[in-house]
Amino acid sequence: MSRAFGHDVLIIGSGAAGLGVALRLADRARVAVLSKTELAECSTFYAQGGISAVLDAEDSIESHIQDTLVAGAGLCDPEIVRLVVSRGKAAIQWLLDQGVTFTEVESEDGDRHLHLTREGGHSHRRVVHAADATGKAVETSLLARARAHPNIELFEYHNAVDLITTAKLGLTPQRVVGAYVLDRKAHKVRTFAARAVVLATGGAAKVYLYTSNPDTATGDGIAMAWRAGCRVANMEFMQFHPTCLYHPQARSFLISEALRGEGARLLLPDGTPFMKRFDPRAELAPRDIVARAIDHEMKRLGIDCVYLDISHKPADFVRRHFPTIHRRCLDFGIDITREPIPVVPAAHYTCGGVVTDARARTDIPGLYAVGETACTGLHGANRMASNSLLECLVFAELAAEDLNRHLDDLPAPPPLPAWDESQVTDSDEEVVVSHNWDEIRRFMWDYVGIVRTDKRLQRALRRVELLKQEIADYYGHFRVTSDLLELRNLIIAAELIVRSAMARKESRGLHHTLDYPERRDPPRDTILTP
Repeated sequence: MSRAFGHDVLIIGSGAAGLGVALRLADRARVAVLSKTELAECSTFYAQGGISAVLDAEDSIESHIQDTLVAGAGLCDPEIVRLVVSRGKAAIQWLLDQGVTFTEVESEDGDRHLHLTREGGHSHRRVVHAADATGKAVETSLLARARAHPNIELFEYHNAVDLITTAKLGLTPQRVVGAYVLDRKAHKVRTFAARAVVLATGGAAKVYLYTSNPDTATGDGIAMAWRAGCRVANMEFMQFHPTCLYHPQARSFLISEALRGEGARLLLPDGTPFMKRFDPRAELAPRDIVARAIDHEMKRLGIDCVYLDISHKPADFVRRHFPTIHRRCLDFGIDITREPIPVVPAAHYTCGGVVTDARARTDIPGLYAVGETACTGLHGANRMASNSLLECLVFAELAAEDLNRHLDDLPAPPPLPAWDESQVTDSDEEVVVSHNWDEIRRFMWDYVGIVRTDKRLQRALRRVELLKQEIADYYGHFRVTSDLLELRNLIIAAELIVRSAMARKESRGLHHTLDYPERRDPPRDTILTP
């Protein structure tokens, strides 16, 4: 029998959200943090732009709130927006206390202070950053703290299979009691028991053929919560980042929105700027508008990409502010101080997810969801730039506050059965997994992308239903692998996105359909129930 691991809190996911919860709990609880690959391989690590927070005297909480509400196209929860924005300054201070080093500038009187940049949708400079590798600075600092804490146990290459609930064990009342987890190195499924479980697995953008996300973004937490009985909301709002590097060897490399914040212009191949024709804010319009504008121009002209140009800025300025992007583009023969960058939109952020309350609690007692996995009400129909890491940090704090308050009241989990694989064998045709993986991502890109129609969504749903059955049959007959687990989660993410998109008979934010081009009032969330 495989060893069972017992902890007070099991955290599935090792990005800023998961580590944020862990570090705030560890002084009084035994915490396990799972990562299905290396600990730092998460969306946090690859975040370039920064974290939005009101730190400038000319800025205000009310302004940040209003910008977020406008970007969210009428679907943000105003109370949640205020809750998150008002905690921004404290979140930045907490990161500084953890050892994160942000970019600073020197004022005229010789004082040093955090440099603030501006991104799309923001009316002020309020984005704190570490050059153009903010996520890396945050992730490495938090990981160093977690590794040093005696109450935090880190598990690399551990891929969660499914949540264990009392309902699955035939017990009452309903609550979460742990998870089955594939130890990828030992090739065994382990049982992890816990008083509470936190889902911090990131989003589901890998459901699309082209994405800025790492390979880990396969909707695992969303799918596990759905299978366990949690509601999921607003999955039709998948954000496409307007500017990913277009190059045959440049796999998933994001060109930060901060370039546009510092004056970069979007150009057609002949050098003509075009954003003013779509929005008076031009390059600083919210991401949904910019992505649709680029998509429109690419289809209108039959071109493979558009161009992002910051070469009119001094070369030293570009190299100092965007060292990672400058270096990476040079690897592909593009000197951004002298020439424009070829860019295309790519799936970037999941605005919907597992429904939570203002303390990150889901529908199942003891189960929390934080970060991109969750639908908190902050983002509405379109996430504003750099509000994502802010949400991770604030809801990590809110979840930890609630857990610290109630952990002693949560009962110890009952004895949990070991994983049973007595009725399955090793797969003899792994090509089925890779083929289905590729098929999902292609039809989602073709039919459920930046611009949608009823006909495209119906085509996608038919393919989802066929593949869902095929994957279920495969899962029932063969031993689990990491690729199979991700595929199983990916098809659920695809189904939730398609069904949510079909339910919304309007165009709003990131959901744009040619069949219903106007907004319908009053605005409503799309909530799906298992």
